[in-house]
Amino acid sequence: MNPLDHVVVILVEPRTPGNIGMVCRAMANFGACELRLVNPCQHLHPEAHKFAVFASTLLGEARTFPDLASALADLQFSVAATRRPGRLRGELMNLSEAPALASNLPPGGRIGLVFGREDSGLTTEEVALCSHAATIASDPHKGSLNLAQAVVVFLYEFAREGATPRVEAHDRPPREEMEAMFAQAREVLERIAFVNPHCPERVMNPIRRLFNRADLERAELSLLRGMWSQIAWSIRDWKGRKRG
Repeated sequence: MNPLDHVVVILVEPRTPGNIGMVCRAMANFGACELRLVNPCQHLHPEAHKFAVFASTLLGEARTFPDLASALADLQFSVAATRRPGRLRGELMNLSEAPALASNLPPGGRIGLVFGREDSGLTTEEVALCSHAATIASDPHKGSLNLAQAVVVFLYEFAREGATPRVEAHDRPPREEMEAMFAQAREVLERIAFVNPHCPERVMNPIRRLFNRADLERAELSLLRGMWSQIAWSIRDWKGRKRG
């Protein structure tokens, strides 16, 4: 079996057709065959076909999405490519650790490899939408890679490790179900004034990372959603926290 059958490459707002073409070529080199584009430039531009060389078919088969959340909705795991750690982004995993995620996929499950804009990368909010974030070990002063170069390194690591979904793997929910749970949590936590609605990511991003590390099964996620629903019901008549 192709070791990258379960890998989906996602480019967020790529700015130049040539870079998209070079990414397609890199994907073909390693046997990855699903490309998703979030609000891209003209990905069918002749320049894209020129740089794709023998991988032009991938351009025509690429799916486009209006935002990253919709591009991730049906995937069980996703890895954001980023060089910038921080309090809101959390600790970044080394890229060499990322392929092991595949062993926790259910049969037919998939992982998204998410890459940001050529000039600014992914926003903190976009990194938070992904279940994991990884960085390529490079010179801290000159470590920024070209988009296609970064894709090549990620695909090489996943192809080299060759981790694939296990037949006995548990049922992992897709991202859209996790996002629904996070929305429930935020609504409740804002209602009880635990989350500041003007800066919700200060609390919600660590909560996201906590549940992402837990690697929830579908039944566990259902339990949590029931819990948040019951809490929301129980505070429906509450007038809010008293101010001093």
